[in-house]
Amino acid sequence: MLDAIIWGLIQGLTEFLPVSSSGHLVLIPALFDRPGPDLATNAMLHLGTLGAVLAYYRSDIARMAKFDRQARKLITLIVIGTIPAVALGLLFEDRVEELISDPKKVAFMLIATGVVLLAATQLRIGDRQTEDIGPFDALVVGLSQAFALIPGISRSGMTISSGLARGMERVESARFAFLLGIPVIAGAGLLKIAEVLAAGDAIPASVWVGVAVAGLSGYAAIAILLRLLTRVGLAPFGFYCVTFGTIAAFML
Repeated sequence: MLDAIIWGLIQGLTEFLPVSSSGHLVLIPALFDRPGPDLATNAMLHLGTLGAVLAYYRSDIARMAKFDRQARKLITLIVIGTIPAVALGLLFEDRVEELISDPKKVAFMLIATGVVLLAATQLRIGDRQTEDIGPFDALVVGLSQAFALIPGISRSGMTISSGLARGMERVESARFAFLLGIPVIAGAGLLKIAEVLAAGDAIPASVWVGVAVAGLSGYAAIAILLRLLTRVGLAPFGFYCVTFGTIAAFML
């Protein structure tokens, strides 16, 4: 039960804060010489964070359900932005699995995330809204999301940074990044659950506690990030990733 709560808290906070949930779920167990969450737990935790983003952006989801002209444009942008992650995920799934078993490489990827976040702080703050971007912008953000399939590379960090590079306003960049993440988070979670069920493995009841913790902490993480983005930007997260990644790389 305690493990499920810990993993749920880590997953919820780090899925949306730009510090890499996959990196933390690899590095923290490695640093404390403990096993990380198993396949079933990992899959269920993803559904917890999916619930968080659906709840936080429920008004956007409701507007997309109307399928009017503006909704169709946003859905099209999300589809375009999702294609790179799906394609590269299918092509390099085995490579990604190999990296998960190498914490030191994950630590270096976390450092790389920090460098990107710090570089993004040097960008001129734009004023483009999600409604202002086009297919090419969505593709650029989508490619950065695909790059974040690598453990230690933050999905939210990469997508928010690339949105800023395309001239988007900070909070709007995060909004599009999180909406873009819905299909990827849902697909990853459901695919892993299908693998677990196909293998005949059972999902422990305690995991549901972790799901709830992931959902609640994920919702809080979104709210915290949006406030911090308007006040301090990405710099604190960049310094954190570089520092934690460096410490982990030396200790592992």
